[in-house]
Amino acid sequence: MTSVCGNLVRMIVTRFAPSPTGYLHLGHAFAAITAHDTARRSGGRFLLRIEDIDSSRCRAEFERAIYDDLVWLGLKWDEPAVRQSERFDAYRLALQQLQSQALLYPCFCTRSEIAAEIARASEAPHGPEGPIYPGTCRNLRPSEREHRMQSGASYALRLDVNQAAALAGPLHFEEQGSGPDGEKGMIGTDPRLFGDVVLARKDTPTSYHLAVVVDDAFQGVTLVTRGNDLFSATHIQRLLQALLQLPAPAYAHHRLVLDENGRKFSKRDRAVTVRHLRKSGVTPEEIRKRLGL
Repeated sequence: MTSVCGNLVRMIVTRFAPSPTGYLHLGHAFAAITAHDTARRSGGRFLLRIEDIDSSRCRAEFERAIYDDLVWLGLKWDEPAVRQSERFDAYRLALQQLQSQALLYPCFCTRSEIAAEIARASEAPHGPEGPIYPGTCRNLRPSEREHRMQSGASYALRLDVNQAAALAGPLHFEEQGSGPDGEKGMIGTDPRLFGDVVLARKDTPTSYHLAVVVDDAFQGVTLVTRGNDLFSATHIQRLLQALLQLPAPAYAHHRLVLDENGRKFSKRDRAVTVRHLRKSGVTPEEIRKRLGL
């Protein structure tokens, strides 16, 4: 079976993209099984991506555990896993494309400086992740930017979202799941939700938002299945797809699996990791039942 986008018929290609910063927990299991089963029911393909950009937190033992847990759950991916740490050149090319459109600027603000600037503002705008960066470095003179960069100052590359949105024009994304407010169908984007997001840092040529759109295109993903907590991220990611002239997948945001206190599971909670449950004698079938699958 295939999905229809406009007049094009596409095979469903889904992916699971964990970060090896801890052992998979029940929330990860739900996301992986949902993506896998969505692909298999349609005769499509299920892919795996290891999002290991953060070298300070990612560990080889956690990556090995991801493979072991997925195999134990009965999930099989159709291609060798893609590792983001091996794709920095692709992210640099994407950054160069955005820079050629004059859409990036270096930001030299520290977190404490940004917090102080926001505190001074009487009505600091807020986005899905809290207060929005006030744009302090957006209007620095080119000579000042160059001087600071040449002096070795740390900086982040931010997207000038107002310029980017004006260049891209009105955008939509296809929601096949059920967003936080039950949204479905074609949804208009508001990329300004996050303000001027960071797309890279001086020593790291990518961020989550940039890497995910580049890699989804590289892997041929046609349907992104992920939790409702990432629904708002689709707005900025759809903008990046347009700016980089990448194909736009459809999205299916699913419910989150919560603990008895109504909170998302944490990798720090050993009791709900797949690894612990497996060693405790729990079966994959019992995990599916516990997750309502």
